[in-house]
Amino acid sequence: MSEKYDAIIIGGGPAGSTAAVYLARAGKRTLILERERFPRFHIGESLLPYNMPLFREMGFLPALREGGFMEKYGAQFVLPDGSLKTHIQFGMGKFTTEPMAYQVERSRFDEMLLRHAESRGAEVREGWAVKDYTIDPAGGVTVTAQNGGAPERFEADFLIDASGTANFTGNREGLKEIYESHRKVAIFGHYTGIALPEGKCGGDILIFRLKDAWFWFIPLSREKVSLGLVVDRAAFKESERSPEEIFDAAVERCPDLKARLANAERTGPMRTLVDFSYHNRRFTGDRLVRIGDAAAFLDPIFSSGVYLAMLSAKTAALAVADAIDRGVPNTSRMRRYEKRMRRYLKAYFEMIVKFYDQPFIELLFQPRNTKMHLPDAIVAILAGQLEGGWAVTWRLRFFFLLVKIQRRFPLVDRLSLE
Repeated sequence: MSEKYDAIIIGGGPAGSTAAVYLARAGKRTLILERERFPRFHIGESLLPYNMPLFREMGFLPALREGGFMEKYGAQFVLPDGSLKTHIQFGMGKFTTEPMAYQVERSRFDEMLLRHAESRGAEVREGWAVKDYTIDPAGGVTVTAQNGGAPERFEADFLIDASGTANFTGNREGLKEIYESHRKVAIFGHYTGIALPEGKCGGDILIFRLKDAWFWFIPLSREKVSLGLVVDRAAFKESERSPEEIFDAAVERCPDLKARLANAERTGPMRTLVDFSYHNRRFTGDRLVRIGDAAAFLDPIFSSGVYLAMLSAKTAALAVADAIDRGVPNTSRMRRYEKRMRRYLKAYFEMIVKFYDQPFIELLFQPRNTKMHLPDAIVAILAGQLEGGWAVTWRLRFFFLLVKIQRRFPLVDRLSLE
């Protein structure tokens, strides 16, 4: 057993690496145990503009800029035939101050962020699979991990679970709850040979909305695009076709996307992710904090995953550092972290549920009330501005009221999503 750490972090993805950076800034000795060896494939490549303040604060922005990642200035929601679209430009939003973000290939981005945490003082051990943990509220935590040989034990004052969708401690404690009314399947892969427009729009994420499904189209570079299809789990299970066949059939129903894929080639295997929306009943406990996807994982429609992971990591790490300084196993600051993150998750999940409602799409594609800046409130949430205050909140509430009215009394034209 090694010398005791201040904190042990399970997982070296964006949440784990971010937490390690902030703990290092607070002068804490931190160990990251990552079961894989980087680089490794991961989905979730589109970042939000409000990631940028975190990158600046962490001292990571210079490396990110030098990495040559695709710049993202907006998002486009497109009908299947391309006849109508709505273009969201982050820099034009009344309630946003961050005009751009990046599209990143996660294998490279995650490794860069992990190396950044290491350069700031975190100890990183890759290829170490955590097998067990125990928590003594009065004494600390003990983590058992293995790297091909005999299991080893590590001790710390606190444990931070950043294990992603593996949800290590949440599953061990039986805390995971799936959103039963929102069970989806994602089918995705990387493609080359797709022509992209020149200029700032070339880096936009495109969302193709079908009646019962949607595609994401994320330019990772001028040469590579991440493309994914999201469908209802029930329809996926009832179909007797393979994931590739389901994907190809959906492309046939989306003429605009089909045209873009005329010369495309897939660069690797087609992958699937099933029942991805869930949350844990508790994010914190004595000497334990869950962050990122180990706290909750939402639908990928608004690209909130990496942003919420890093934001939760910062907030939790500062709370843990405070608890270590005070020599206590739990604090009101840790509880405030959970309350804050649940508020953010609720804001995004409400938007996600509305996205699958056709009246929401009809108003999104045909914006009205521009003098009231209702579209700007949507832009704020899509950019990651979760502290917009009442100016954003009342506009969102009013927009959602219009969605209810649109369901019964059309305020704008009905749209065909086929």
